[in-house]
Amino acid sequence: MKRMVTAALAAAAFGLSGMAAQADSLKIGFLATLSGPPASLGVHMRDGFLLGVKQADGKLGGLDTEVLVVDDELKPDVALTKVRGLLERDQVDMMAGIVFSNVMMAAYKPIIDSETIFVGGNAGPSPIAGKACSPYFFTTSYQNDQNHEAMGKYAEDAGYKRMIIMAPNYQAGKDSLAGFKRHFKGEVVDEIYTKLGQLDFSSELTKIAAAKPDAVFVFMPGGMGVNLVKQYAQAGLSGSVPFLSAFTVDETTLPATQDTALGLLSGAQWAPNIDNEANKAFVAAFEAEYGYAPSIYASQGYDAARLIDGALKQAGGKADKAKLMAALKDAPFDSVRGDFKFNTNHFPIQDVYVVKAVKRADGKYVTETVEKVFDDKVDAYVGECSMN
Repeated sequence: MKRMVTAALAAAAFGLSGMAAQADSLKIGFLATLSGPPASLGVHMRDGFLLGVKQADGKLGGLDTEVLVVDDELKPDVALTKVRGLLERDQVDMMAGIVFSNVMMAAYKPIIDSETIFVGGNAGPSPIAGKACSPYFFTTSYQNDQNHEAMGKYAEDAGYKRMIIMAPNYQAGKDSLAGFKRHFKGEVVDEIYTKLGQLDFSSELTKIAAAKPDAVFVFMPGGMGVNLVKQYAQAGLSGSVPFLSAFTVDETTLPATQDTALGLLSGAQWAPNIDNEANKAFVAAFEAEYGYAPSIYASQGYDAARLIDGALKQAGGKADKAKLMAALKDAPFDSVRGDFKFNTNHFPIQDVYVVKAVKRADGKYVTETVEKVFDDKVDAYVGECSMN
């Protein structure tokens, strides 16, 4: 966790120091969850973003770039205070980041109301994709439902008839299970919402054992996912009830779950083995820089930096905000996931896969694609966006 304490030092090491008052400079406020059990998600996203800035020689779009990394502590009120500081005291040119949807729902309005361009790096709550969409917001991740929809379709195609589904009780958890049910047409035996941050799942596992469903589907990011996967195996369920998930078994949790998670299937729009030149270069550079395997969060942070870089170059700088927003909409960069373009609500249209946890020859635990479920997937809420 030392890496989290030294975020500012890491930024300085990348040459991102403060010339933001000058016309040829850029100041970005980067908000991430960098403490507590889910900190690895924010660390991955931050490290991916900073790698993208470093590869641009500390000059996104040719502008000397300062990145102010702040920890939202997974507390919406803390996030709101820090966002206001970045906007009012630090006078940032742009905002980026945010891992969790409850933080996003708190921070989004003041950022958008200030007419500050905001490039999201993870959270994609349904209201922001729909009725609360904004011309100032773009995201290089997904709309929350998308990857869960892939697992709903996978479960349906696999012939599962009775399932238990489970997620934390907050916006992303609700979006998760809504997405899964959009394509799974069988019986949902039980729909379980847990406390955000819960680490003991004995009660829920007892319910699963008693109900004997064909399979379970869960969304439990960070430390929640680590504990659930371990406890699922300890309860003897892994050999009898298939475990499907999204944002539960990935490169942020696999270092802790290791062999316990091998073979488990998840929904994702990215994996380290996606075969394109941008992704190969990213994975190699990331592991060389940080010494660990990148996750979906790292890939999204990296894409966010590359999107900003490409848009600034196309727009000729930051001075003309309307021109810069138009350039962002064009997505002038090569995404590590391959196919990528923005819909009218500025959420990605992208491919979505089933991925599997594996152990590489070098001993690192990663995910790899198994099959493509959706080609050029459009989110379910774009029709509610007033920008259409």
